[in-house]
Amino acid sequence: MTSVAPEPPAIPDAASHQVAWPGSDAPLGATWDGEGTNFAVFAEMAEAVELVLYDERGEETETYDLVERTDLVWHGYVETVGPGRLYGYRVRGPYAPEHGLRYNHNKLLLDPYALAISGEFHMGSALLGYRPGTDDGPMSDVDSAPAMPRSVVVDRAFPWGEDRRPNTSWTDTIIYELHVKGFTKRNPEVPKGLRGTYAGLAHPAAIEHLVNLGVTAVELMPVHHFIDGAHLVDQGLVNYWGYDSVGYFAPEGRYSSAGTGGQQVREFKAMVRALHAAGLEVILDVVYNHTGEGNHLGPTVSFRGLDNHAYYRLMDQNPRFYFDVTGTGNSLNVRNPHTLQMITDSLRYWVTEMHVDGFRFDLAAALARQFYEVDRLSAFFDIIHQDPVLSRVKLVAEPWDVGDGGYQVGNFPVRWAEWNGGFRDSVRDYWRAQSPGVRDLAYRLTGSSDLYQGEGRQPWASINFVTAHDGFTLRDLVSYNAKHNEANGEGNRDGTEDNRSWNCGAEGDSDDAAVNELRGRQRRNLIATVLLSQGCPMLLGGDEIGRTQSGNNNGYCQDNDISWFDWEQVDQDMLTFVQRVIDLRRAQPVLRRRRFFSGQEIYGSGRKDILWFLPNGREFTDPQWFNEAQRSLGMILNGEEIPDRDSRGQRITGDSIMVLLHTGDVDIKWAVPAGWGEPWERVVDTANPGVPEGTVSYRPSDRVPVKAHSLVVLRRAHS
Repeated sequence: MTSVAPEPPAIPDAASHQVAWPGSDAPLGATWDGEGTNFAVFAEMAEAVELVLYDERGEETETYDLVERTDLVWHGYVETVGPGRLYGYRVRGPYAPEHGLRYNHNKLLLDPYALAISGEFHMGSALLGYRPGTDDGPMSDVDSAPAMPRSVVVDRAFPWGEDRRPNTSWTDTIIYELHVKGFTKRNPEVPKGLRGTYAGLAHPAAIEHLVNLGVTAVELMPVHHFIDGAHLVDQGLVNYWGYDSVGYFAPEGRYSSAGTGGQQVREFKAMVRALHAAGLEVILDVVYNHTGEGNHLGPTVSFRGLDNHAYYRLMDQNPRFYFDVTGTGNSLNVRNPHTLQMITDSLRYWVTEMHVDGFRFDLAAALARQFYEVDRLSAFFDIIHQDPVLSRVKLVAEPWDVGDGGYQVGNFPVRWAEWNGGFRDSVRDYWRAQSPGVRDLAYRLTGSSDLYQGEGRQPWASINFVTAHDGFTLRDLVSYNAKHNEANGEGNRDGTEDNRSWNCGAEGDSDDAAVNELRGRQRRNLIATVLLSQGCPMLLGGDEIGRTQSGNNNGYCQDNDISWFDWEQVDQDMLTFVQRVIDLRRAQPVLRRRRFFSGQEIYGSGRKDILWFLPNGREFTDPQWFNEAQRSLGMILNGEEIPDRDSRGQRITGDSIMVLLHTGDVDIKWAVPAGWGEPWERVVDTANPGVPEGTVSYRPSDRVPVKAHSLVVLRRAHS
């Protein structure tokens, strides 16, 4: 957590320092061996490094000089120091911002490799490396220790027992994006003391919802220890989303119910163990593109004071300033081997020690900027792909940053999946009748082969979504024509500029039954399209229960009812519908193909692997594909002719699925194509979600009633 504190006095001159035993330069961080602790920290251009130890109250007890230096790493060993001990570093060296050097021994620094962090940041001038009001000129002589949290020595042992990774295949994966705190903070079935914590997410009531929903993986918004920006603290707000990391090895302490003296590490591990036992994978949203220290006027809490040149990308012509393609003030310097080592060491730690199953990389294009342009052959990718641990976990890229040429959807290498922003935009535009025909929609429904088919990638490379944490919730998406971010204190200037009309009546809640029915239908259309498309679906946590943020589409600073799930107001009809479509996806192999459709006849059956057809039952031809007024699209997925095989080499077969998508303004009747067998049973209808599966069936030449702005799914059993 972060708060504001009065300015502390200047740090006194060091009196009696002890000299640490030599110890070892590896591994980096604080490593307890049962008798004492080895401390090792990288600081290339430092002149001296001091290890400061604290008691459980955070009071300084002793200081050790690390006099040993090996390969740019300062290190030392201290006897009797064990788990729970608090520590930090002071580093001496030149303070010359114009040369990119920002050493200041008055500032207590967190260990970049700290496994836990205890205490709060107290935002104020004490954390600044320069004197306030001088535009980062003269060096500050104020001691920052009273305003700083402490690093913690941690015992890594944990009783994992029979913990096993679910190892869900990409084709079977359904991701559920959630915030650790927001998911359980208001859940009455979770004990009050556990709500909003790792233990709360591990509680049976929380896990039961996820299992009953049918998702296979939770994607946790950032849990690396982070900082709240001064501009937020000044307004009484916090960095709720957590996209300002300062500890890449430490689980965020504010989500711990047991304490922050290392207990947060055990609690996180216990959460992973519980989720694994329920068959759920854990994917972390990680932020290795920048840190929470901000631009040249930001606080000095760790990296900046240890080695500003190595950790950050500085402007070549003026190293006082930071090269910024993240919009946060700085970018990590992935060209530096020690920074790359820190990132990969962090990733390996979370896999090997914390047992997580994968990562979603925030603004991943920034990590691929070897020099200026985004480079698919960058050292970052080389290291990941060659690493025996990291190459085997799920890797997901947010394939853009805010720099020139930063939009890289479809351009990440094999083994990577990507948040498919094109899917989001195309599907939204189709259902609000603002797309130029249906040609682009067809690509999105079938795994975006135009983006991912080349160079050996498969449909699962496309992470399909229509909503995520950054933007409107699903309910708000169809209920608001404009954002309402007034509570963020930025004059409603933050967040996405334009939602465009969904023609769903007045904004916000409505008493009009017709308006609410149409909104509900559009929500079902959008989420069904995600779940029925080839690729890997991702749901925004809470969309299945009708969560609203009252039109706020940028809740990054709202740690309150705006962002927390309201478990007292569950849209049970929506929840039942989402469960039903997920069950259909999991039961039908043709919805989870490993290969792209070819559009060709398969195995001499006389039928193609996919058929696109019009409401009159006839196959699409070029004029219809290029007709920008076309609003209806039918497809049949041939479940009997799937070119996939299981782990034993047996060919996979299943039912065939017909999907009818219609965003026109009038109801129509859709002819069932001839030559595809019979009968076809209706299993999903977004306009009539309560109709039991299989109660209505159709044969060739029959006509299926399809309401305006709706989606219908029919199934033909495998013969």
